[in-house]
Amino acid sequence: MPDSPIRKLTPFANAAKERGVHVIHLNIGQPDIETPDIAMQAIRDIDRKVLEYSPSEGYSSYRKGLSQYYHGVGVDVTSEDILVTTGGSEALMFAFLACLNPGDEIIIPQPFYANYNAFAEIAGVHIVHVTASIENGFALPPMEDFEAMVNERTKAILICNPGNPTGTNYADSDLEGLAKLVKKNDLFLFADEVYREFTYGGELPRSIMSIRGIEEHAVMIDSVSKRYSMCGARVGCLVTRNSEVKSAAMKFAMARLSPPTVAQIAAEAALQTPDSYFDAVRSEYMKRRDELVNGLNQIEGVECPMPGGAFYAVAKLPIDDADLFCQWMLDSFVWEGCTVMMAPNTGFYATPELGRQEVRMAYVLKLEEIQKAVQCLRHGLEAYAARADHS
Repeated sequence: MPDSPIRKLTPFANAAKERGVHVIHLNIGQPDIETPDIAMQAIRDIDRKVLEYSPSEGYSSYRKGLSQYYHGVGVDVTSEDILVTTGGSEALMFAFLACLNPGDEIIIPQPFYANYNAFAEIAGVHIVHVTASIENGFALPPMEDFEAMVNERTKAILICNPGNPTGTNYADSDLEGLAKLVKKNDLFLFADEVYREFTYGGELPRSIMSIRGIEEHAVMIDSVSKRYSMCGARVGCLVTRNSEVKSAAMKFAMARLSPPTVAQIAAEAALQTPDSYFDAVRSEYMKRRDELVNGLNQIEGVECPMPGGAFYAVAKLPIDDADLFCQWMLDSFVWEGCTVMMAPNTGFYATPELGRQEVRMAYVLKLEEIQKAVQCLRHGLEAYAARADHS
């Protein structure tokens, strides 16, 4: 199993805190936005005498509520198309295990969410990659690149839209191109759409479930973690109109017994969250994004494209090794009592040596912390360069 680039430097961060250093965490997508009160109140109002198993597929009332939510974002699915899971991670695991056999290949644009590596390892699946570039904002690689990777072992393509770690939104034309490709080659198209609400161009991104003609090919992964700032609830879902895939996934669902009872109660209540909540959250994240990205691009030698969604940005720094630099920031650098924790982007690539100058940052902190982080990084880069010059 591979290390997590998001968490592997945690011991160094903990050591810094023990030395009295304030660590600004830009490494992990843990929002500081408050969970909707309607969800928290649902937990407080629980009057059950027994916390029983829920159905393996999730509570019927919750799945019906999810179906109504999806209709509201342009996805016409029924409650029977939805399987509730223990987080989006389990949904993706079920998709891999239900649709792919050991030795099969799945194509994923890199850089990609690092835990995809772990899920593929568990399922015995090989990841084949096409590479996006920071130079064009990590736009989806050309369809020719995907086509060149297809062989007799290829069974699926996986995208994350909006993307983690890049924050990239894919254009409708890109999704249509992928739809034609999977239909032509009889592949599955998995889409991790957990950041749907976090887009900053005025419209929600298009779901693969709204593309006609690929009903048997499309498998959507979703979660309450980011949408409602409920990362600890561990409630997600797998959505597909392919009845065979749903049946196969249900076998894994029954094997793990059930998704969490209390968290489903909160997640069902969260469906009543008013649109004003998301309007306010999007507005806040746009301010944070602009503060971080504009601040980074003012640092000499730093390149950071403006992300269109999620709450991550990838920056290219004037360094040789992001892993060493990120560790050095925690281990050896302090500015005005603080330092910055980032995720080296090497862990988000499948190809060794790629991303050596890149870091991923999550703008999930208040503006004051982001401003302080940018200044701290500026001084850190200067000190790191001076250290290299004198070594």
